[in-house]
Amino acid sequence: MAHPLRKTMVYLGLADEDVEYDEPAAQAAPSQPTAVATQPAVQAAPPAPTQSPVASVATQNQQRAQVTPLRRAHAQKATPVQEMNEILTVHPREYKDAQSIAESFRDGIPVIINLTQMTEGDARRMIDFASGLSLGLYGKIERVTSKVFLLSPAHVAVSGEPAEVESDIEASFFAQS
Repeated sequence: MAHPLRKTMVYLGLADEDVEYDEPAAQAAPSQPTAVATQPAVQAAPPAPTQSPVASVATQNQQRAQVTPLRRAHAQKATPVQEMNEILTVHPREYKDAQSIAESFRDGIPVIINLTQMTEGDARRMIDFASGLSLGLYGKIERVTSKVFLLSPAHVAVSGEPAEVESDIEASFFAQS
């Protein structure tokens, strides 16, 4: 194996490939007679090649393949539902209950999440998930009480007075870090 490091560098494109070429002038020189005195002293220079030998060999050995661009699917808004006839109320106990919330919300069903049975850490994690879910599916998240939240899809309009924070204890749920 000749120069495995060099071969690796060539493979990665960090070095140029050393290609050995057979030069016709070098092979033809020994076969010519040594007495060249009869030939004129000035010889015409061979025409300059338009491409270098390396470039011409590289273009001959290259194969071109069809390239198909990858198209990524863009997030689509949920199709508007003509009539809403259900609201899902969820009392999650663990974070793994988030999947049922996401599936219902994705199907266009408003979801009320009651976090009173969860620990503080899991409740925060669930609210972070619900916030990302509502943002990703163009919905809204609203706080109903200190640990009850409403996820409403884009096609659902929620009416009523905006909730005002009655005490600093309720406001501190989001302020904790």
